[in-house]
Amino acid sequence: MSSVPENTQLGKHVVIENNVVIGENVTIGHNTTILQGTQIGDDVIIGNNCVLGIKTSGNERMRKKADKYGSLNIQSGSRIGNIASIYAGTDIGKNVFIGDHASIRENVSIGDKSVVGRAAIVELNSTIGDSCTIQTLAYVTGDTTLEDNVFIGPCVSMSNDKYMGAKNFTLNGPYIKSGAKIGNNASLLPGITVGRNSIIGAGAAVTKDIEDNITAAGVPAKRLNSDGNK
Repeated sequence: MSSVPENTQLGKHVVIENNVVIGENVTIGHNTTILQGTQIGDDVIIGNNCVLGIKTSGNERMRKKADKYGSLNIQSGSRIGNIASIYAGTDIGKNVFIGDHASIRENVSIGDKSVVGRAAIVELNSTIGDSCTIQTLAYVTGDTTLEDNVFIGPCVSMSNDKYMGAKNFTLNGPYIKSGAKIGNNASLLPGITVGRNSIIGAGAAVTKDIEDNITAAGVPAKRLNSDGNK
C-alpha cells in the first residue's frame, strides 16, 4: 500500500504503485505514473504525463548497472514540469525546478533551489550542487560534478568517454567548480576541470583544465587577456 494524504490533488488517470510515500499538499497532474518506492515531500507539484521512479535497464553493450539504486526522493517544495522522466536512486533537493521534457537518470543528486531546464538531460552518477542552473537542452553527461551556483547555458554538451567506446576507459565527466559559468553551445571533454568563478565563452571547446577566476573562449578554449584578446 501507498501513503496518499486526503489533501493530495490528483489529476485524471494517475497511477501510484505500491510503497509510494506522498507528503502533504502535493499536486500530481493528469496521466502521471509514480512507480514503486518513490518518496515525495510536502508541497511538491508534478506536471502531466510524467514517469517518476523508473528502474534502470540496458543491454550487454552498456555499462554494468548496480542491482539496486534505492528509491527516488523528491524533497519538499520542488516543481516537476510536464513529460519529465526521473529514475529511481536519485535525490531531488528542496525547492528544485525541473522543466518540461527533462530527463534525470539514476544515482543523481540535485541540490536545493537548482533549476534543470526544458528538455535538459542529466545522466547517471552525477552530482549537481545547490542553486545551479542547467538551461534548455543542455546535456550533463554521466559521472559529472557541478559544485554550487554553477550556470550551464542552453545546448551545452559534455562527454565522459575519452575513446568514444573504442576501448576500455574509466568514465569521467567534467568537474565544474562553484560559481563557474558555461556559455551556450560549449563542449566540455571528459575529465576536464573548470575553475571556480571562471567563464567559458559560447561555442568553446574545453579540452584542458581551466584555472579559477578566468575567462576562456575559442576552439580549443584559451584564456583571454583583460582586453578580451587571446
